[in-house]
Amino acid sequence: MTAPALPSDLPRRTTGTRVRSGNAMSRTRAAVLDAAAHCVERYGVKRTTMGDIALKAAVAKATLYNHFRTKDDVLAALVASRAAALAEHCRAAAAGEPLQADGVGAVPVGAGLAAALEVASAGLASDGPLRRLVADDPGLAAALAAPGEGRGWEQVRAAVRDVLAAAGAPADDDAVALVLRWLLSQVLWPASPQEARAGAARLASALGG
Repeated sequence: MTAPALPSDLPRRTTGTRVRSGNAMSRTRAAVLDAAAHCVERYGVKRTTMGDIALKAAVAKATLYNHFRTKDDVLAALVASRAAALAEHCRAAAAGEPLQADGVGAVPVGAGLAAALEVASAGLASDGPLRRLVADDPGLAAALAAPGEGRGWEQVRAAVRDVLAAAGAPADDDAVALVLRWLLSQVLWPASPQEARAGAARLASALGG
């Protein structure tokens, strides 16, 4: 009869192995999304291929497919990633926290809802992949910019609600919808910095932010 295993007899996982593996996967995913953004901006959505993305990311196609099954999956993750980064910049601006000028959006002077809306407007106006999509296929861009249901839109609305709350403005459904419509209108018709500042100030004033 085999003696029961003692704790010291059990297999041990090398300390930090899972963490290192997770970090490597995160870095690969980030590289893929950066590559996808570059390819979409350069070639357009339709002409970008999984091979283009793998080549730019310097990963094997098999590695790319381990992370994403299709190009649509890559593009969906790219949109989600860039939207989340922009939302965090907006929340930080609303709360008056320091911002890093990393290309997501211009850093405004001051804090509050108007500042957050300026960051959002600048981010939408300067997003290379988004601008290429609008130029190549405005019909598709318009369809994507139409608020709908589903997990993605729930996350967007939650991000808008967080920004409103950070700015001390009402964060009810009507306020979220109003801000969201203002932002999505700039997907197709991006505002100039002057227009964005004026519009942001009026919207913030109307919402009490």
